[in-house]
Amino acid sequence: MRKNMLISLALMALPTLTVAQDYSDMAQFEILPGWRTADGDHISAVKITLKPGWITYWRAPGEAGIPPQFSFSSDSAITSITPHWPVPDVFDDAGLQSIGYYDSVIFPLTVDAGGVTGDIAVTGQLTIGVCEEICIPVTYTFDTLLPQAGTHDAAITAALADDPLTRSEANVGDVTCAIDPISDGLRMTTQIDVAKSGYAEFVVIEPSDPRIWVSQADVTRAGGTLSATVEMVHPSGQPFAFDRSGVRITVLGNNGHAIDLLGCSAG
Repeated sequence: MRKNMLISLALMALPTLTVAQDYSDMAQFEILPGWRTADGDHISAVKITLKPGWITYWRAPGEAGIPPQFSFSSDSAITSITPHWPVPDVFDDAGLQSIGYYDSVIFPLTVDAGGVTGDIAVTGQLTIGVCEEICIPVTYTFDTLLPQAGTHDAAITAALADDPLTRSEANVGDVTCAIDPISDGLRMTTQIDVAKSGYAEFVVIEPSDPRIWVSQADVTRAGGTLSATVEMVHPSGQPFAFDRSGVRITVLGNNGHAIDLLGCSAG
């Protein structure tokens, strides 16, 4: 039975879009077949090479970006395909932040092969936004074979190494979230006990419910505490119950490093 797997991120406020008829001069795609791990997972990747001067976006692209959308299907016993997100850059356009990648990016994929031996056939689709002065949605469809006898790929390994630091790796202490109601949703202030990086710092808040709109964070620092305040609006337009345990908080620095945090305590 063919299994369908969808990994998507809800579209946020989008810039002006143009439908792409031929995107080959703006973005080129390549499936890196990768290798099978000792525990039976398969590691592969999608490589995107952009036209010089163009950008594409991270999973939480900011108010002016287009989030990537992945979908996959396979006839095998695959249970999931999980993309990895290398540390992105933060772009500023007249105070409006967007988050993504210049020139090229490799998105590693961890395929839970479900104990399958032999080659794995996978069909997939990836839709991204590519932007310069205008933004163009581009869809890439592929049908590929992930080989049982694949070999390690240095480019995929490097992209995996570019994952954000974990809480323990970054020596992060307490992470708290204070919640206050506003007329159409909630205001949240998160405080993160983490040493200053010495570079500009940005914070991205991702609630567990992708329908919730989140404003650009207002970030301040006082000694060893980094604070970020956002407003969140639910489709109901009313204050709502917020799941602190499921919120994802990413600290981005313009030094090419990031910290990935899941959950916060009441503040």
